[in-house]
Amino acid sequence: MLNLTENASTIVKDIADQGGPETAGLRISSDDSSEQAFAVSAATAAEPGDQVVEQDGATIFLDESAAQQLDDKVLDAAVDQQGGVQFALAQQA
Repeated sequence: MLNLTENASTIVKDIADQGGPETAGLRISSDDSSEQAFAVSAATAAEPGDQVVEQDGATIFLDESAAQQLDDKVLDAAVDQQGGVQFALAQQA
């Protein structure tokens, strides 16, 4: 299952807290193409078939394809100097 770093958990919570309900989080989806590309968006709740990852108060919703592709990954996040969020994936140790 996808794990989150402490930075990622904090940033995901901050994004979800911006006017969303308590059930809000980030949704990661994949288009099943040969290249691993993911779309990340704020979501108020899981969609049917989503895997829900809750860690340190942060909630991530993964569509079925993304859940399979990210099963052995760690999600990290950082905020750049312009205030943009950058996400990165790494293999679980």
